[in-house]
Amino acid sequence: MSDASSEPQAAASALTRLPKTYDPTSVEDRIYKMWEDSGAFTADATSTKEPFVISMPPPNATGQLHLGHAVMLALEDIFIRFARMQGKEALWVPGTDHAAIATEAVVIRQIQKEEKMPDPRATLGREEVLRRIADFVMKSQGTIRSQVRKMGSSCDWSRERYTMDPMLNRCVNEVFVKMYNDGLIYRGHRIVNWDPKMKTTVSDDEIERKEEKAPFYTFQYGPFQISTARPETKFGDKYVVMHPDDKRYKKYKHGDTFEAEWMNGPVTATVIKDKAVDPEFGTGVMTITPWHDAVDFEIAERHELDKQQIIDYEGKLLPIAEEFSGMPIEKARPLIVGKLQKKGLLVKTDENYVHAVAVSYRGGGVIEPQIKEQWFVDVHKEVVLWKKKKMSLKQILQEVVRKKEIAIIPERFEKTYFHWIDNLKDWCISRQIWWGHRVPVYYCEVCTSGKTVTTEKTEGRRQKTVGMFVSVKALDRCPACGGSMHQDEDTLDTWFSAALWTWSTLVDPALADDFSLDLPELLKRSPDFQKFHPTSVMETGYDILFFWVARMILMTTYATGQIPFKTIYLHGLIRTRDGKKMSKSHPETMIDPLDIIPKYGADALRLSMIVGQSPGNDSKLYEEKIAGYRNFINKLWNASRFVLMQCEEAGIDPAEVRDTSFETRELSLADRALLYALEELVEDVTKGIEAYRLSEVGERLYGFVWDFFCDWYLELSKGNANHAVLIHALRRILKLLHPYCPFITEELWAHMKPQKSGLLIKESWPAEKKERKDKKSFDDLHHVIDIITAVRSLRAEYGIEPSKLGTVTIVSKKIELLESQRENIMRLGRIDVLTIQEKSLGSTKDLASYFLEKTEVHLHLAGLIDIEKEKTNLSKEKETLSKLIGAIEAKLKNKEFVARAPEEVITGEREKLASYQEKLTKIEERLKNL
Repeated sequence: MSDASSEPQAAASALTRLPKTYDPTSVEDRIYKMWEDSGAFTADATSTKEPFVISMPPPNATGQLHLGHAVMLALEDIFIRFARMQGKEALWVPGTDHAAIATEAVVIRQIQKEEKMPDPRATLGREEVLRRIADFVMKSQGTIRSQVRKMGSSCDWSRERYTMDPMLNRCVNEVFVKMYNDGLIYRGHRIVNWDPKMKTTVSDDEIERKEEKAPFYTFQYGPFQISTARPETKFGDKYVVMHPDDKRYKKYKHGDTFEAEWMNGPVTATVIKDKAVDPEFGTGVMTITPWHDAVDFEIAERHELDKQQIIDYEGKLLPIAEEFSGMPIEKARPLIVGKLQKKGLLVKTDENYVHAVAVSYRGGGVIEPQIKEQWFVDVHKEVVLWKKKKMSLKQILQEVVRKKEIAIIPERFEKTYFHWIDNLKDWCISRQIWWGHRVPVYYCEVCTSGKTVTTEKTEGRRQKTVGMFVSVKALDRCPACGGSMHQDEDTLDTWFSAALWTWSTLVDPALADDFSLDLPELLKRSPDFQKFHPTSVMETGYDILFFWVARMILMTTYATGQIPFKTIYLHGLIRTRDGKKMSKSHPETMIDPLDIIPKYGADALRLSMIVGQSPGNDSKLYEEKIAGYRNFINKLWNASRFVLMQCEEAGIDPAEVRDTSFETRELSLADRALLYALEELVEDVTKGIEAYRLSEVGERLYGFVWDFFCDWYLELSKGNANHAVLIHALRRILKLLHPYCPFITEELWAHMKPQKSGLLIKESWPAEKKERKDKKSFDDLHHVIDIITAVRSLRAEYGIEPSKLGTVTIVSKKIELLESQRENIMRLGRIDVLTIQEKSLGSTKDLASYFLEKTEVHLHLAGLIDIEKEKTNLSKEKETLSKLIGAIEAKLKNKEFVARAPEEVITGEREKLASYQEKLTKIEERLKNL
């Protein structure tokens, strides 16, 4: 479909006026469909243009988008529209994430609530649960697509991807098999975050820490006192650990043993010296529970200590707890303390101890660390990876950022990034849920005897099971004996597939079932991958820099030999007016984009989220702020209506006005100044977006349009309009604003564009025309504007009514300039009599004066105000202020007051003093003038 056939409100004649008010609800859906139908969003992999690519961070397929998604969409759309208008082959890949734990949790809760089914998995079985989740996801995806469109996102819907698509699943399996064969994926017993409620491991990013007050107990353990908030984990304790440099315990040597009376009777305990112990915490001595604490586990690994499970996977105590066996933790804890108290082992209890409890964000269960056999990615093992060098995945993460192959914006996050990598542990990638990419490992039911072979010294770390096969393609029969096979029950961590997002989305979906091709060949035969990878920018929230962005770097460089993106742009969180985090659990804090857009329009919402939001910093958003940018949208609309009316009155069709039409005509001072300012604006906006200073650019555009173009140039052009300059300026403004406000600019462009031009989205970005830069005219006009502003300020300061015209004397050496602008100065300054002279005034009586550089502006007050009455009022105000100032100064000189008053009170008094003194100075100046 051609552009012309679907233009917004195509004019019956070139002079058709715009509606009096802008109604986004009647414009936005129509324009978005027009963009889509025109093919403007679709990138061409065969093009010779420079590629510019963004992979949209895929929203979870669990429901509606929130403001975090909205700001992401606005930022990325600015990057994409700017690149497209610059002539690059711009591709923005949209998609959704299957969000394994999150999605399964939502559907399970939904079934439990609606069908009164306590355990849907046990009742319905795997196949039926997966079918219901898939149905739920399909509906959610439709909702998300609609919301993404509402934001004006110009993404390529022909390339929409989903992390469970067949080709993306193929890529997941390919990478898993490759990593396993390279020794980078292993199965072993390690400590993990276990959610007893959902009965699965969860990643660190799926945990939130909630502070709670709990009793902190100190017990006697042989010759030592140990403190804990979790006595229920202590049944198997037989090691006491202390810092090797703690002088309090220097008489005890590593490996010493002693007898201690404990929960179930006497135990033989061993002294362990380890620097992991904090001597300042509690008594500086602790017993360890390696099965249920990550720090304790690491200590046990270092010293090859025994590990014993105390709590089962449902959060209940095991038989080692004897009479407490089968009890939930919360019920057993006070009873265990009571038993120890009866044995005389309870030393003291601190009831005011506050500690952070780890809770599963999705399932709501309290995390119980457990040692489980799981699948892990080894981030420390060195293999031939990046640029054919032998290095570990951890080293790759460090090198690509340290050598600036990937830039992080803002740069300060590099420090945080490296700190995280320095403490990076092996990544647990298996989950005990049904929804997600199933681990591509198959077990023979005939030749597998359950025997395991340990391949490393550390027991249980790496194991190879006889009859186990890791395969990209599903296996029905055992390759060794022909016996039947079953697949591993676990699914992969959501981040495993998400970490492949930038490149797996570019592999040709048609090749998903061609297992004759290995991964390098798949990439080689995929035109999109060859053209569009690495991507240009990864724009996302700073809160997932580690959990997702770093893992994309890790997995992509390993799998493809390429970095996933060249630049990481991190946006901050959107907060409430008072700086609080918006939360679904507190609906009153939430702003729903779908409620805001019909009320204020998508353009206003986009501006409100971008302007004032610098990279990596949180920003505040509230309805009045959005309304303020709606006013800007209306200002632009009204300015355009004014320009069109000027053209209509002059009988000029805007479509017939060429962008160079004004070059053959005589230009006013305001015209020459505007042309200069436009070229400066083009330069500033272009450089600003290229440097990712989007907020700064938004402020620059806002100020130029509202202040310079609307409030000054259009006012100066009334009665003397240069229609060619008006049309040229507005076209240039619309192009520069288009990435920020795509809907209104496209609508206005249809009324302003030259003949044979198409959609604004397909227009070229304005090129700077340095020959139009007449800085002297710009400076001269600003001098005139400063004079008019000075007159307006004086009138406001003395409360002169708008209906009263004044007499003004301007003293300046720029007589010729000011005489040429006399009419504008008088009209916009509401002046009846204007005198322009070089000689200074001898008397300053009855004058209000404003002094600019090399120019004096004097407003004659006689006849405008009652001077005697004004002097009386000012004198009274001066007297009152003098008393207030004296009282505050006396208070601040009082040493006793200063010593006792809180710092904020003293600061407040000083601020009041400065404010009163400033007012007093102004009053004295006005009295002097009178």
